Amino acid sequence: MDVNEVLLPGVGLRYEFTNADGDRIGVIARRDGDFELVAYPPEDPDEGRPLFRLTRQEADTVAEILGAPRIAERFADLSREVPGLVSGRVDVPVGSPHADQPLGAMRARTRTGASVVAVVRGEEVVASPMPTEVIRAGDVLVVIGTVEGIEGVRRIVES
Repeated sequence: MDVNEVLLPGVGLRYEFTNADGDRIGVIARRDGDFELVAYPPEDPDEGRPLFRLTRQEADTVAEILGAPRIAERFADLSREVPGLVSGRVDVPVGSPHADQPLGAMRARTRTGASVVAVVRGEEVVASPMPTEVIRAGDVLVVIGTVEGIEGVRRIVES
């Protein structure tokens, strides 16, 4: 899909694309951090009609909602492409000694060879978490590695 980027002096950037139905859609990223979605009517392709506006936080939420399934799909695709590589989920139970601790303190990759590639916390997804990301009881860790490696991460989290 082609996305055109247009500088809007004093306003920000506009990203435009044509969807599968032939509608021209625009996303205006404002300098103040807000976003506006617009549609261009076929009778006047220069007139962007506002659909709705999102604050930076609302846009982040929408991006997480739309991005989370895509992250899972990409990991599943990667697992099919690389023999022996699988993805799994590890729940952080209440009472885990690693709850309220930085992810890096587990040393999961060093100890098991498996990598935590995302932390799912309710509706929030932290993709590619830093070792300083504090994990919490109830989090779900998305792990990539061998079956044995993922089981090793599970044992670490539950021990």
